[in-house]
Amino acid sequence: MTTEMDEVTSTRSPEHRTVSRVMALLEVVIASEPSGLRLADLADLVGAPKSSIHGLAKGLAATGYFREHQGRYFTGPAVAMLSIGRGDVAATYRHALEELSSTWNETATLATLAGESVIHLAKVEPKQTIRASPPLHERRPMWPGSSGKVFLAFMEPIRRERYINRTQKDAVERARINAELEAVRANRVAFNRGEMDPALYGVASPILVPGMEISLAIGVSGLGSRMTDRIDEIADSVRRTAEKLSGSAD
Repeated sequence: MTTEMDEVTSTRSPEHRTVSRVMALLEVVIASEPSGLRLADLADLVGAPKSSIHGLAKGLAATGYFREHQGRYFTGPAVAMLSIGRGDVAATYRHALEELSSTWNETATLATLAGESVIHLAKVEPKQTIRASPPLHERRPMWPGSSGKVFLAFMEPIRRERYINRTQKDAVERARINAELEAVRANRVAFNRGEMDPALYGVASPILVPGMEISLAIGVSGLGSRMTDRIDEIADSVRRTAEKLSGSAD
């Protein structure tokens, strides 16, 4: 039986058909929340072969527009980038950011993982004239930022290994990174001591949601000259805040 989607895509070029299918996949997955959809469901709803849909779904997951969990596809964090300015983070997160920024007089941030990119969703800045000010809603590399280290540390081992092997060619450096990530996983806190910008430090901790991969991290960033002597205290504060948010997460 010919579906409406078949009729639309059959009259278009391969390029247009691909765009139509990608947008249709986004629409049906967003509409399926919170239950998500299996690959077979996607193929049926879009009216295309599973072999064609599989690559598109994997590509959307790799770029953060989908989130794959236990064989089902859900809306990914990158979808929020399509509606910048139409909303804000939950009040619980906003309050936590305000408390961290006020306590340490530095910038507090909430970040998410989209594919292999870190995206800052929200920040609260101090009144300091010179301060950290990471851009919002822009893709940034995972390594060596503190939030990115959190996501790498809690990532599926095979996926983490592929990322490290692809981005780090030196075997000694790969071993050092893996050791650092093991410490991050054990202590639930990650540090960036001037690795992205020599003047800036960062601390981040994961927000845990049972049964889900880590995709949110809260942190504090600021001048290394102000943070270096109190980095352990800041780390404890960030970790406690993340634990509270983890307890309140749905």
